[in-house]
Amino acid sequence: MHCHLDLYPEPFKVAEECKRRGTYVLSVTTTPKAWEGTCRLSEDSQRIRTALGLHPQIAHQRYQELELFDALLPEAKYVGEIGLDGGSGFKNHWDVQLTVFRHILKTVNHAGGRIMSIHSRASAAAVLDELKGIDGTPVLHWFTGTKSQLKRAIDMGCWFSVGPAMLSTKKGVELISMMPKERVLTETDAPFAKYRGQALMPWESEIAQSQLSGIWKQSISEVKQILANNFKMLLILNKSKP
Repeated sequence: MHCHLDLYPEPFKVAEECKRRGTYVLSVTTTPKAWEGTCRLSEDSQRIRTALGLHPQIAHQRYQELELFDALLPEAKYVGEIGLDGGSGFKNHWDVQLTVFRHILKTVNHAGGRIMSIHSRASAAAVLDELKGIDGTPVLHWFTGTKSQLKRAIDMGCWFSVGPAMLSTKKGVELISMMPKERVLTETDAPFAKYRGQALMPWESEIAQSQLSGIWKQSISEVKQILANNFKMLLILNKSKP
């Protein structure tokens, strides 16, 4: 549910391997100008989908692309990566991030909503504030907020995408234990996220299945079925959008 397919050193080779394996991938973009090139990676594949995004960490550099975002949105069934980042080095650009995020959410809402992959590092409370009243399905990617913020997100109907890197941490395990199983999806956040010191590949979201099996105390086959059902439900939600 969250992979930067275009940012691998050899993205077309990685995409071809995803197609060979039959891997489902939501290929998120960090800037609207990356949309066209990233879409080419999904050609001839029914299992790779591209999301239109503007990453909060570069919002201050790419905010001029909001007009392009608006123009491309009718072509996009998914939106991501979007959100806010209150981490060191990015909080300085908070005002620009907030302007960009609000603009995107307003545009998405006006368009009838989308499935949205959302970044909320050190900014969960603010992200949830901005999501109030917005049409669409927010999927909080690699959620690292507090337990009270997680409860608030659950009450708001948010979904969650989790990956091997997140589930390798004590906090990640604690948070996933609180998340409704029927709203959990897997991701990698590759190629940025690592597992055991190695950059993840898109198909290695399967590692998270094994991790979830231990956390949920269910067999891997049961976990796969839960995740498959969740994915089908997300597709149903998506089909109801433009």
